[in-house]
Amino acid sequence: MSRTRPLLRATGVGIRAMLVATLVLGVGYTALITAFGQLVLPAQANGSPLSDDEGTVVGSALIGQSFTDADGAALPGYFQSRPSAAGSGYDGGASSGSNLGPTNPDLVSAIAERRTAIAAREGMPEAAVPADAVTASASGLDPDISVAYALLQAPRVAAARGMSVADVERLVAAHTTARDLGFLGEMRVNVLALNLALDTRH
Repeated sequence: MSRTRPLLRATGVGIRAMLVATLVLGVGYTALITAFGQLVLPAQANGSPLSDDEGTVVGSALIGQSFTDADGAALPGYFQSRPSAAGSGYDGGASSGSNLGPTNPDLVSAIAERRTAIAAREGMPEAAVPADAVTASASGLDPDISVAYALLQAPRVAAARGMSVADVERLVAAHTTARDLGFLGEMRVNVLALNLALDTRH
């Protein structure tokens, strides 16, 4: 009896401590951080959603998507994203790059085919096609393209929408994000945000 009582007491203390820690750290802390995120950074806390001019959420600023027809052909009035190796394309549940090395013949062939197709679509030499236009990102979900790739597409988009190239280039500039902290990474353009701005404008 004398040995059982301290064991029961220690067990009770352990269970109470676990319950308190679960309530404080598992419930209280989670609720606090969730409330803080909703109050201070609601868009980021909810996945950075982007909406059309009718208020319908059409995607996220963090995940790329395709702008192609049912046959996979590029829609002429929209800027095109960089290629994706995530599932069937921009699949958040299968985030991945191709995992092929730079000398892999399949990758080399795919890049060559993409470069030829883009050059023909945009009416320019293959040497002018930037690297991000023909290669997938490591995640396969990259929502951004380089400024060079965006400007390369501007004449096609302008012609398809009956806009001037200068107006389209101004939209590109307005949706260009600077380097992080002024020196990290490259300037970039969010494709979905830019295409939504085009739909709103024209």
